[in-house]
Amino acid sequence: MKTMLTLLGAACALALAACGDKPAATDDTAATTPAPVASEPAPAATPAPVEPAATAPAATAPASDKPAAVVADCATEIEGNDAMQFNVGSITVPASCTEFKITLKHTGQMPVAAMGHNVVIAAAADMQGIAADGIGAGVAADYIKAGDARVIAHSKLVGGGESATISFPVGKLGGAGPFAFFCSFPGHDAMMKGSIAVG
Repeated sequence: MKTMLTLLGAACALALAACGDKPAATDDTAATTPAPVASEPAPAATPAPVEPAATAPAATAPASDKPAAVVADCATEIEGNDAMQFNVGSITVPASCTEFKITLKHTGQMPVAAMGHNVVIAAAADMQGIAADGIGAGVAADYIKAGDARVIAHSKLVGGGESATISFPVGKLGGAGPFAFFCSFPGHDAMMKGSIAVG
């Protein structure tokens, strides 16, 4: 008799499942469990953003919220101060220039050994390497490794109240860029940098 009741319960469960598109129950407890009520379809899940594969960051010219340098007659003047700042964030060299001149004025008061500044022109991708290699060269070499082919041009280090001028062929800014100007005094390149491009 007990077997017959079990078979009868299973047959009823199968019949109900066939009528209501519900899965068939396989035991007595599943047959007595109420079926879930159909509701509106769940909204499609928004896919999580896919992070790009880790790769070496592309070299970009330093971004800045500082103004652009004023350029006239294929030359410009920039300032560095005791707060470890350049007064400009970008230099646009006119395409009509064949030679370009940059004058750096140190508007602070601290001496070269404590807060010296220079201006170095190079590809943005080379900036950190030039600065790192320059540390070993020392203050007497303007913190530029001797014969560093990555350097397009660089001024001497100047202290408060001093200035220095460099001149370089504009064609050197035509290779693989973007290009940057920066100070190679140890630690200064983190803040004293900007972009330089032919425009």
